[in-house]
Amino acid sequence: PWSDQHQLLQVGIKGYQPAPEQRPPANLVFLVDVSGSMQSPDKLGLVKKSLRLLVNRMSDEDRIALAVYAGNAGTVLESTPGNQKAKILSAIDALEAGGSTHGSAGIKLAYQLAQQNLVEGGINRVIIASDGDMNVGTVNLEALKDLIERKRETGIALTTLGFGAGNYNYALMEQLADVGNGNAAYIDTLKEAQKVLVNEMQSTLLTIASDVKIQVEFNPAVVAEYRLIGYENRMLNREDFTNDKVDAGDIGAGHTVTALYEVTLVGSGGERVPELRYGNPKQATAREASELAYVKLRYKQPGSSTSTEVAQAVLASSLVRSIDRSSSDLRFAASVAGFGQLLQGGKYTGQWDYQDALQLARSARGDDPHGYRGEFLHLIELAQSLSSGS
Repeated sequence: PWSDQHQLLQVGIKGYQPAPEQRPPANLVFLVDVSGSMQSPDKLGLVKKSLRLLVNRMSDEDRIALAVYAGNAGTVLESTPGNQKAKILSAIDALEAGGSTHGSAGIKLAYQLAQQNLVEGGINRVIIASDGDMNVGTVNLEALKDLIERKRETGIALTTLGFGAGNYNYALMEQLADVGNGNAAYIDTLKEAQKVLVNEMQSTLLTIASDVKIQVEFNPAVVAEYRLIGYENRMLNREDFTNDKVDAGDIGAGHTVTALYEVTLVGSGGERVPELRYGNPKQATAREASELAYVKLRYKQPGSSTSTEVAQAVLASSLVRSIDRSSSDLRFAASVAGFGQLLQGGKYTGQWDYQDALQLARSARGDDPHGYRGEFLHLIELAQSLSSGS
């Protein structure tokens, strides 16, 4: 949408989603940061409300424990059956903030509680709720990651829920979740908590595929240049794609992943990189010229050490020459990707601006049962109002 001389390729995957009644029993340990930095309604106050939402969705077969960390770590509630909701909610409501943050001690304790109540074949997960301000104890990121990496081998995953603004350390929380075979979410409102812990509970808790890797090979006879938009912290070396010992992200039940590539076709005149002296591609056969790209996906069944690989060719004939003729999902994704680039300075978006992003998103809003797309429209409007160029 921001250049007539470039195309967008959308790669999307979606995890299988079993019916809610098919979810295996869960052994959850809530690890709550109760340090002084959490003493705010949008931090510990919102943590309590958010965890209440999840507790109310737990079944009789599930178990929940509650641990805290500040100057020291401690167990507030031993592992308790999910049908004792009053007891669990009372423990959550009693939490108070104060002290400095000893995150590593809390993580060790939470994994101990999860290990003691491990459910074979079930969901075993530690859920950290924090602003990420771990300033006492093991603050070395690599040491924390090593600890969590060792624990994931026992079958216990890690989810991080971030709260609050100002000193929020998203980089730390995301990296801990990545290493812990889990996911990271940032919760700034009760509506977002509803999204992550209720509407998308299956995706948040139930892992259906591990070490998921996507590799896209572009045909040099058709594609002169390509650029992956976003995912800067998810890149793998080419040789790591087939190496099953290299860790990658996991996919939860019903979880969707979308990647967008900006593509420059051969002869389009939109090339940004000067031609190399020895870079001329060989003459392609008729079959090779018919393919734009080759998409490969590798993943492991949970608990397996061997990957399954599937692949799909993207035909050049599938190109649509106008963004207006593409699917609503692609148009909306393009608006989101363009908006993200504008927030970072718009290096590749030319004269395309917030108003263009807004119009594209509005044209592709489609079915929006939970209002997420409408919320995105509001974000664009806010950014436009705050922009010095508005």
